[in-house]
Amino acid sequence: MNQTNLLTWQDFKNELLQHPDLHLQFQYAAGQLVDASYHITEIKQAPIVSVDCGGVMNSWTEVIVQLWEPEQRDSNREMKASKALSIIAVVEKVLPLNPLGIVKIEFGNSQFDTRQMYPSQFIASGENLLVNLAPDAVQCKAIERGGSGGSCGTNDKGEECCAPAPEKKKVQLVELTTLSGNSCTPGSGCC
Repeated sequence: MNQTNLLTWQDFKNELLQHPDLHLQFQYAAGQLVDASYHITEIKQAPIVSVDCGGVMNSWTEVIVQLWEPEQRDSNREMKASKALSIIAVVEKVLPLNPLGIVKIEFGNSQFDTRQMYPSQFIASGENLLVNLAPDAVQCKAIERGGSGGSCGTNDKGEECCAPAPEKKKVQLVELTTLSGNSCTPGSGCC
């Protein structure tokens, strides 16, 4: 997993703490904001353990903040960052969240399929704190370990994980049903 520019849970909370009185907005696509009446419906912690195509185990934790737009708009202004922090405090009383967990924002509506996105940028402007969201992408974790010509990574034996399988040895089969008679006698080769 390429974690170079991913935001940790602690860094996400620190951004909110710096701007408690600003209205918290989320931009999920160019010019598209989550509706002002959104709710934070849950915060999930997902410990991930995987084995990549090179046979190497990987593990990390994700903290996922789920946003929901109600069918009936119940607010004309987004919640302030302080309100989001109070929801976080309620969650953390029950579920201690890993401060080094990678933050994802989960959102979808009738025009945008539900997906998890990364907070990529915070912009404080006037009364608003805008969080730009960036899409997640599938990655080959093994490729970061090397390999020739941009292929996937190698295992501890130097073998590429996506290389063609070695050719299997051919085994010659012996036909045992050609013996005459119905029984096996010593020295006949049937057993």
